[in-house]
Amino acid sequence: MGKGDRKTKRGKIVLGTYGKLRPKRGKFKLRPGTVKNAESKPK
Repeated sequence: MGKGDRKTKRGKIVLGTYGKLRPKRGKFKLRPGTVKNAESKPK
């Protein structure tokens, strides 16, 4: 499993192909502000 492996996400990125592990568009889109809110919360 590595850069030449067609069944892994990394291999698909290197080969420039798409499939189940690397769809052409993501299933989920991050809502704007969700990352900011998680980082700015005081612990």
